[in-house]
Amino acid sequence: SLSDERTEYLVKDRLSFMRFLGLTLADRVPDANSIWNFREALTRARLDGVPTIEALFRRFDGQLRAAGFIAMGGQIVDATVVAAPKQRNTEDEKRALREGRIPEDWAKKPAKLRQKDRDARWTVKQGKAKPGLDGTPRIAIAIPVYGYKNHVGIDRRYGLIRTWTATDAARHDGAELPALLDRANTGSGVWADTAYRSAKNEAHLAEAGFQSRIHRRKPKGKPMPKHVSRANAVKSEVRARVEHVFARQKGPMGLVVRTIGLARATVKIGLANLVYNMRRMVWLAGAAPA
Repeated sequence: SLSDERTEYLVKDRLSFMRFLGLTLADRVPDANSIWNFREALTRARLDGVPTIEALFRRFDGQLRAAGFIAMGGQIVDATVVAAPKQRNTEDEKRALREGRIPEDWAKKPAKLRQKDRDARWTVKQGKAKPGLDGTPRIAIAIPVYGYKNHVGIDRRYGLIRTWTATDAARHDGAELPALLDRANTGSGVWADTAYRSAKNEAHLAEAGFQSRIHRRKPKGKPMPKHVSRANAVKSEVRARVEHVFARQKGPMGLVVRTIGLARATVKIGLANLVYNMRRMVWLAGAAPA
């Protein structure tokens, strides 16, 4: 997730990186333009009839299954916003983008149009305010964020990403549920937060043979029934495992989107999901008893 210039510097600066890439001190290190051009080619190319990044992810998932890391125990679905550089657009420009139009000023200036991200969107993330020391509830803070979303489905047994999609940040989480379901998982349970609970999704899960473990919402204007609260707490113990994925990607992996457009963002997010699985596989293989 580093910039191409930073990546080039790190390769030159670390002998361990050069050994990993099969480079010697006498070899030329690919510069930032080479890295950029490769990623652009990856964005445009198709493999096995599908976008290359999707095909690569599927092939590595096949390697996981061949190594014994079969999706089992059910699946956990969630999404997180991946930040992108904020666009300084006027109200008229924002209105045109919402309506699916290119602002007139941009259309007249091709160079400016190329530098404008027309796919990323704003959304509001609700912060979770913990009660005060005396138990008094505090007001949750709504935080505006801009960028894209990484929607993932992980298996409960190994915590590996089995399915994923990339959208703009304003996309509703629940709308992506059908695309994230892994029919190869040996378990039928599906865990997710309340954003995924809807009559349409519940019907889809039932028709597809899945068991819904999706959190239930608090009744409007009424206290949460105790049995529902207890059930949600049990579900949370399982669902919380998906947060490890996002914490890893946004922490050590430093995942952000610095490119322009959904196509490039999809490649960036897809590569992050692929690399996460590679690292997770190495850890799982090392943690397995000899």
